[in-house]
Amino acid sequence: MTKADLIEEVSRLAELTRKDSEVIVDTIFDSVVRSLRVGDKIEIRGFGSFRTRQRKPRVGRNPKTGDRVEVPAKKIPFFKPSKELKDLVNNSAAEVTPPAPPAAPGAN
Repeated sequence: MTKADLIEEVSRLAELTRKDSEVIVDTIFDSVVRSLRVGDKIEIRGFGSFRTRQRKPRVGRNPKTGDRVEVPAKKIPFFKPSKELKDLVNNSAAEVTPPAPPAAPGAN
């Protein structure tokens, strides 16, 4: 699903114009990014939580030349899905995946 697909889905389900749906989706994404920038944790019950993790500085290698490169410390966004989301994904996968066909007799 792309951002455009999400906007279309919000527009259809909430019976809003595409422009209003785009504003809503952009506002949510901007709020998440703004919160992560200042170090806040975002928790959406039943979905998961977003936070940042600190990466230490390290020495990397340029894959083209093999030269050593200093990689500075940085923050990266991290998403941890909730138990309910994991269960929904796993249960729906079991319902959607058709059972394996039985082996043909004498195929051993």
